[in-house]
Amino acid sequence: MLASPDILRFLLAVFLVGMALLAFLFLRRRHLTMAESLAWGLLIVFVPLLGPFLVIVLRPGTPLRASQPRIKPRSGSIP
Repeated sequence: MLASPDILRFLLAVFLVGMALLAFLFLRRRHLTMAESLAWGLLIVFVPLLGPFLVIVLRPGTPLRASQPRIKPRSGSIP
């Protein structure tokens, strides 16, 4: 009774949705063309168990640059 089939199915669904969300968030932090993004996104959706894992492990594209500081020092400020 501890691990009924309904509970296991629910946990599997939560795991798959969580992995897909993590993979999509990971793709947002990578520099990819539109076609590459579409291909990786389709892999995540249509191969739910293996797709997100491959996206995270293979790291497609290049990482986006780190954000620049918002406040620039004044030219006349003391170093």
